[in-house]
Amino acid sequence: MMKKNLLAACLLFFGASSMFAQTSLKANVSLEQKVNRLLAQMTLEEKVGQLNQYTSDRLATGPIAPNSNKLNEIKQGKVGSMLNVRGAKDTRMLQEAALQSRLKIPMLFGLDVIHGYRVTFPIPLAEAASWDLDAIELSARIAAKEAAAAGIHWTFAPMVDIGRDPRWGRVMEGAGEDTYLGSLIAKARVHGFQGKGLGDTSAVMACAKHFAAYGAALAGRDYNSVDMSDRMLWEVYLPPFKAAVDAGAATFMNSFNELNGIPATGNSFLQRHILKGKWKYNGFVVSDWNSIGEMIPHGFAKDNYEAAQYAITAGSDMDMESRSYINNLVKLVKDKKVPESLIDDAVRRILRKKFEMGLFDDPFRFCNEERENAVLNSVEHHKAARDVSAKSIVLLKNENNLLPLSKQVKSVALIGPLAKSEVDMKGFWSVEWQHDHLVSLYEGVQSKLGDQVQLLYAKGCEIKDSVQTGFAEAVATAQKADVVIVAVGEAFNMSGEAKSRANIGLPGVQEELIKALYNTGKPIVVLVMAGRPLIFNWTADHVPSILYTWWLGSEAGHAMADVLFGDYNPSGKLPMTFPRSEGQIPVFYNYKNTGRPLVNERAGNYRSAYLDMPNSPRYAFGYGLSYTTFSYNDLKLSKSTIKGNEIIDVSFTLSNTGKYAGAEVAQLYLHDQVASVTRPVKELKGFEKVFLQPGESKVVHFTIDREMLCFYNQQMKWTAEPGSFKFMIGGASDNIKLESKFELTQ
Repeated sequence: MMKKNLLAACLLFFGASSMFAQTSLKANVSLEQKVNRLLAQMTLEEKVGQLNQYTSDRLATGPIAPNSNKLNEIKQGKVGSMLNVRGAKDTRMLQEAALQSRLKIPMLFGLDVIHGYRVTFPIPLAEAASWDLDAIELSARIAAKEAAAAGIHWTFAPMVDIGRDPRWGRVMEGAGEDTYLGSLIAKARVHGFQGKGLGDTSAVMACAKHFAAYGAALAGRDYNSVDMSDRMLWEVYLPPFKAAVDAGAATFMNSFNELNGIPATGNSFLQRHILKGKWKYNGFVVSDWNSIGEMIPHGFAKDNYEAAQYAITAGSDMDMESRSYINNLVKLVKDKKVPESLIDDAVRRILRKKFEMGLFDDPFRFCNEERENAVLNSVEHHKAARDVSAKSIVLLKNENNLLPLSKQVKSVALIGPLAKSEVDMKGFWSVEWQHDHLVSLYEGVQSKLGDQVQLLYAKGCEIKDSVQTGFAEAVATAQKADVVIVAVGEAFNMSGEAKSRANIGLPGVQEELIKALYNTGKPIVVLVMAGRPLIFNWTADHVPSILYTWWLGSEAGHAMADVLFGDYNPSGKLPMTFPRSEGQIPVFYNYKNTGRPLVNERAGNYRSAYLDMPNSPRYAFGYGLSYTTFSYNDLKLSKSTIKGNEIIDVSFTLSNTGKYAGAEVAQLYLHDQVASVTRPVKELKGFEKVFLQPGESKVVHFTIDREMLCFYNQQMKWTAEPGSFKFMIGGASDNIKLESKFELTQ
């Protein structure tokens, strides 16, 4: 029986391979010739099938439309891709079904591999806080290796949306508020996912999402409308997508939002004019989950027939889960509402990626259970996750140098609803696993200190509690300890898609718990675990030491313990501004001055200011402390003017003036002081993360060139205008240590 099964599998494989022996196995046949020869053999129905993507019902990440006929449709060539199928065994089984179709075209398997596959890394916003592009690329590289070993061809990441509103839950999935930093991180993640290139069995196709401007949803409410100027779109929200194109991102995903009245899925300006036209993008665009069908409730299309027409015309190549294409495109072509050439263009883009992935040469090259078992959950991957997690932690406050804690402390109280939590460490958009083990803070501290230290514990309250019944036990526990570590924040499912919050304070009575513990007089360290910037004003004002630890993934507890007890000196910097109040939102560092700017917080009336609080945020973009201190000195400019393509070399001496070895992220900001259109008060244009031993100094260089000074003028032409520029260097957007001016001439 085993020999018969093996023979049948071989016949199935060679039958599939022989179909394209003349196209895919000849060295002198170009990729485009292979694609065109296959396309010429396809019926219209088979072409439309390639544009259709279904989900596995078992792992669905959105509303499911009942369909008991999926397997038969796969066998008939009516499905070009599946999402939410994982594992070498399951992907092989469905790929075998696809190879029963007439042309035996293999399917693509996609999955939301957002911050790790088997080993969970910090959420993307936390990784952005590391300002370490190599670490971010490594995280994506390991995720790709693991996913590819499990039969996955395609991840729906990176999300490169700029996020200026922390009420929007999906900020956890992006790189924060800054276009420059976000663009560099977009490139790093694409390079990490795609590795040595498509076709390598440790690489997956990246997907830049959500195209475009999804991060500007009104009121921070997910799926909401977006309305902005062309200038805002081109200068702030589009550059990370262009960076993803330049990095070679295999695919794009359009967004749920409308942009200036037109849903992105049916927006020709975004997909045809910008992406496939101006940027000459040759990958393919997939809709977000049912976003084609959702043009109906938007009030843009009256039914799925019309929605399919608008989407394919606008440049959406693959339909994720709406059934609009599979049920309507053939009729639309026959009704002469859609030219078949549009279908052909979309199919070519998808087939091109299947050839590049090597699926026509071997449809099962990613379905190797032996490789899957060898790659998943390796010790090296956990080690990397622990390192990236430590780099993602941001030290917000450290009065009297309470941190790092001594390992010789006699007793430690771990208190709070997140002190022993494992599940919340993984964060939203993580891959689900049975019997998954994530290291809690308690476990991490216990492992760090061993049996020589008395470790006490009390939960105090639940994350969303409205009652204080556990406070007495927590206070009594704190009073027995030499130091108190309090773990508060959000549950893992409180930030993410469809997780908008109007109130972004610490949930429930957690801040009241902190007050009660503070009143014991014991030294207190607060760890805030969350997927977004939160508001915790009383804690920020009173508690001596605060670490923002986000959601750090599989090695969360170990990484937090490494930082708490000094085995890692925190070097993270905030990638988003933290507001004092929801009333300040949106709040971001690169705002523009008004005609009545607030020079300082006491500038008097009739200025752009609030009556009831400062304009300044609680914590600024780029902010983050260290256990050591740094000084910036000896600023030098190679010249004071730029002409033509000349450059200015800016140098300064960065010194570690404290007692601990550590890394500082030195940041360069520029300000165009007078221009034909108003410019932000400062814009990040460079940074360097520098590691220094105590007493060590290093000369750091930044290069300023003409391109860094460009913007869109009144005619929306990308240009640099002659004039005076100010540059600023420091450890945060509000902590400038060195500054000077230079001139740009014609």
